[in-house]
Amino acid sequence: MELSKNYQPGTVEEKWYQHWMDKGYFRSKPDGRQPFTVVIPPPNVTGVLHLGHTLNETVQDILVRRARMSGYNACWVPGSDHASIATEAKVVDMLKREKGIEKSQLTREEFLKYAFEWKEKYGGIIYHQIKKLGCSCDWDRVTFTMDDHYYEAVIKVFVDLYNKGLIYRGARMINWDPKAKTALSDEEVEYKDIQGKLYHVKYALTDAAGNATGEFITIATQRPETIMGDTAICVNPEDERYAHLKDCFAIVPLVKRRIPIIFDTYVDKEFGTGALKVTPAHDLNDYNLGLKHNLEIIDTLNEDGTLSAAAQVFVGDDRFVARKKVIAALAEEGLLVKEQEYTTRVSYSQRNPDTVVEPRISTQWFVKMADLAKPALDAVVNGDVNIHPGDRFLATYKYWMENVKDWCISRQLWWGQQIPAWYTADGTFEVAATAAEAVAQFAKRGITVAAADLKQDEDCLDTWFSSWLWPMEVFNGISQPDNADINYYYPTSVLVTGQDIIFFWVARMIMAGLEYKEVKPFSDVYFTGMVRDKLGRKMSKQLGNSPDLLELIHQYGADAVRFGIMIASPAGNDLLFDDSSCEQGRNFNNKIWNALKLVKMWEARQEVDQTNIAANHFAVKWFQSRLREVQAEVESLHGSFRLSEGLKSIYNLIWTDFCSWYLEWVKPGFEQPIAASLYQQTIQFFEELMQLLHPYMPFITEEIYQLLKYRNADDSLMILQFGKPAAPVTEMLADGDLLKEVISSIRDARTKHQIKPKDPIVLHIETKNENAYKQIESILVKQVNAKAVIYVTEVVPGCINLVVQKDKFYLGTETEVDTAAQKEALEKDLAYLQGFLESVEKKLSNERFVANAKPEVVEVERKKKEDAEAKIKVIAESLKSL
Repeated sequence: MELSKNYQPGTVEEKWYQHWMDKGYFRSKPDGRQPFTVVIPPPNVTGVLHLGHTLNETVQDILVRRARMSGYNACWVPGSDHASIATEAKVVDMLKREKGIEKSQLTREEFLKYAFEWKEKYGGIIYHQIKKLGCSCDWDRVTFTMDDHYYEAVIKVFVDLYNKGLIYRGARMINWDPKAKTALSDEEVEYKDIQGKLYHVKYALTDAAGNATGEFITIATQRPETIMGDTAICVNPEDERYAHLKDCFAIVPLVKRRIPIIFDTYVDKEFGTGALKVTPAHDLNDYNLGLKHNLEIIDTLNEDGTLSAAAQVFVGDDRFVARKKVIAALAEEGLLVKEQEYTTRVSYSQRNPDTVVEPRISTQWFVKMADLAKPALDAVVNGDVNIHPGDRFLATYKYWMENVKDWCISRQLWWGQQIPAWYTADGTFEVAATAAEAVAQFAKRGITVAAADLKQDEDCLDTWFSSWLWPMEVFNGISQPDNADINYYYPTSVLVTGQDIIFFWVARMIMAGLEYKEVKPFSDVYFTGMVRDKLGRKMSKQLGNSPDLLELIHQYGADAVRFGIMIASPAGNDLLFDDSSCEQGRNFNNKIWNALKLVKMWEARQEVDQTNIAANHFAVKWFQSRLREVQAEVESLHGSFRLSEGLKSIYNLIWTDFCSWYLEWVKPGFEQPIAASLYQQTIQFFEELMQLLHPYMPFITEEIYQLLKYRNADDSLMILQFGKPAAPVTEMLADGDLLKEVISSIRDARTKHQIKPKDPIVLHIETKNENAYKQIESILVKQVNAKAVIYVTEVVPGCINLVVQKDKFYLGTETEVDTAAQKEALEKDLAYLQGFLESVEKKLSNERFVANAKPEVVEVERKKKEDAEAKIKVIAESLKSL
């Protein structure tokens, strides 16, 4: 068949993905092999793949494909998360925009019907993108966190933890999202440093009897809109400025309410005015002060962030509109002393990034985390679960787990698993999976009630309360304990995820796994870095700097996109993404494609060789050793999750060693035949290279594998098994390096001295290792266009002088040689080597370096010193001869 000029990824990718699907290569069933299990971090059903997902899914696919090709029963479970806050917000917006319906006009059942319709319409988009990327997921196992069995599992765990005393209900200060009108956990709050203002406000003072003293106390506040909720002014008992205010009161501006002056060492005398307004309903620290001093709690905000009736003024205004009005009113009454620029940290909702979170006292459901966290901490510290890269994230994990807080798990939403608490008319409740079970539990307490008279808790559970069961429930491990799949596939092998959800998800999955399966959920956790643009900015919709994945695939091909994101992503480190890395991937595709075209040109020019020329051909023996070296190197790099380095090794092997050197060394002359054994060996090398590259770039490697020679329908690169890499022959690698260096040096010399490639030279070599050159002589002659190679023991006059490693080369040409130019070039090389030697000697003379560095590192430096000294000696001798 005629091959296209350049590789055309579009049709190739569609063809092979469908072929793999038709053959069932992605499917997995329990059998006698060792499983390799990966569960996808379930992307939000609302979303599309951004480049962070692209990196994550690519890493997973590389691991899964390589495991499948290494004899494991690889199972990669795909799925998505119902994303309660984000999805409900989108459904609410859709109903308002398309149907003119407010959520408040619907029953819960009606709203959920619309939500599931929305999920069915948009939920498949992300799966389509994952397939376009080439991911080899088991699509028969797609799981959604609101599937019936998953819903059942979440409720079962809630009831169990409640019965164990690990879940409780109570009024606590929580984080409140006024836009979503729901509670948030501490981990769903993001903090931003902003430039704000500190407002200095005067409060009039009265004595114990309520008589005005004519004095004022000034406080500094960032949030004047909460003044109406003040229930005390607090000062430090050691602050002499305010010692005379014992038993005095202050008058809250605008609402004229009398509040006490209290004393507590919590107040920093040096901050602001040293006087603190205490608003227990709207600040966690104020709340704790209020509990300590038995203060009244006045909640001046509604759930949507507008001022409540308790505020008395500006009722119904948004909190930030009210802020401006409060400032204006204070100024009008002469109570605003000054405004001061102030850098502060403000909390925002992770789910609604433009929404400032409000501290709010609310009755919610909580999980006691301390008892669950201890085993999960031990599992990581003891090495049962290995974090990669551990040096960066282990300390962070430990700190969070050692300082863990109780988890607020209730959300004031309808989209999600509804909390299984059942209430009688007077508020008495029972926690049970069904109303019927709750009736039975009430009966045990002597309370007779019908199921129809019970009201289920309106709240649903935090999304993360379902996703922490993910590695188990994708195999029905909670809803159907001890089934064949959970017993075979669990614990999973590797979790690949982003570092930003180490606490949201990773830590909680370890907790849940240890609690319900008494074993870790995975053996290794690989944290990918954050994808940033080339200016170092986090990619976001707001900045408009995140490219569209499908557009990238359309422009460059999926393999090139996978290459582009992996080549720039060392484990755990943020990566700077630029389209140019995808372009590099496309160029790599074309380089391999052109190599295929070159090799296929030789197919019809094979000549049977009875002596098996390939067996003794230097290029074959060298490349075989080089291939073995990289195969072992990649296996080791994969074992330590250094996938980017593995790709770089394969890239250099194919681009440089195979395409630029090996194919040139075995290429027959113009229209000349090629020995059949040499051709067949080249095809075998090409196959092994495609096998090595396949996990990274599956489409082009499968296409080329199929084009290299005739295959039957069941012969697929995707399931071709890796063998154990044999050890390379070290001497062959050294001789190959020598050959490449000599060829490059002679070609450079030709260019410097303007000797055309077609003009032959006579090559004189002065060496103590003539045998090394004998075996590479035929290739060397062809590559540098030498009409003869002569071994000498002394200087050959009238030639171009070169030094390669420890040997001297004299290039005989038909043109006159510029001795001065040669001398200048050698002196330049000598100066460089002397500087290099000095830097190495300085390092080796550093006792701390020699004592602390690994022995192999020190040995490398000593070898550098020895080589530099030898080369300096040879160059010095060459200069003397000139």
